[in-house]
Amino acid sequence: MRDLRIVFMGTPDFAVGSLKALVEANYKIVGVITAPDKPAGRGQKLQQSAVKTYALEHHLKVLQPTNLKSEVFLKELKAFDANLQIVVAFRMLPEVVWSMPAYGTFNLHASLLPDYRGAAPIHWAIINGERETGVTTFFIDEKIDTGAIIDFKKIAISTTETVGSLHDKLMYLGSELVLKTVLLIAQNKVQTTIQPKSSNLKTAYKLQKDNCKIDWNQDIDAIYNKIRGLNPFPAAWTTLHSNEAVLDIKLYDVKKLTDDHSIKNGNIVIENGTIKIAVKNGFIKIETLQLPGKRKMDAKALLNGFQFSNSSYVL
Repeated sequence: MRDLRIVFMGTPDFAVGSLKALVEANYKIVGVITAPDKPAGRGQKLQQSAVKTYALEHHLKVLQPTNLKSEVFLKELKAFDANLQIVVAFRMLPEVVWSMPAYGTFNLHASLLPDYRGAAPIHWAIINGERETGVTTFFIDEKIDTGAIIDFKKIAISTTETVGSLHDKLMYLGSELVLKTVLLIAQNKVQTTIQPKSSNLKTAYKLQKDNCKIDWNQDIDAIYNKIRGLNPFPAAWTTLHSNEAVLDIKLYDVKKLTDDHSIKNGNIVIENGTIKIAVKNGFIKIETLQLPGKRKMDAKALLNGFQFSNSSYVL
């Protein structure tokens, strides 16, 4: 059995699951690399990453480099004398970093590679209506998410899954896979698989305001999948037109109601205390939403304080 000295690299909550699993399994974590503290909130106070918070609570050495190629950082990293590096939701590493440890640097990615390489694999799996996804560990190389696969685990995606619920399931599944992968490396039993090259791979594009906007001319399933695939973060949005009001609103919990109708796509129907939006093959029923500068609210609360016109619509 190899004696492992591990450097862990990660930033958000998703990465904490794996770091916690490693600590609780008594692996030797000689250092943790995470993002620098960033200003957040109305007061713009510096906020540390979820990984930093956990690492400090467990008395782990933390580095927060702004430049992964700086001589100072590379010297500090080398001083850890690690023989394995583990990356979960961090950033692209230069070769001088990922090639440093003797047993390599592996990454945990929240998809079944080679599909959904990129920044938002959990979101896009739901947006595209996938019925299953998973997590994959692979050795990092010079490109993004293209290295040799070590292992993977699959999980089903339910028809009501949101990115929030799937994120948490994959965080737990990922921590299990990280432990399994570390054990294989410790036992020197890793057998990798080269990722196939294909031009038909599905991509997990970075989420931006434009690709989070709802197109009400799409099919009901496509719209429903997009909203739940962005719920609760960063949230799907649309522009509400009612009377003189023109507001960009975010949609969270919705239901799809299949129905034949002749109402124009995007038109709003207020009926029996509910808000429905007409789409091809049915309606999207709004359960929770958010107006600009306001907190999330349910449809009933909106109807109590917002006056819809008979010709209200979203675009």
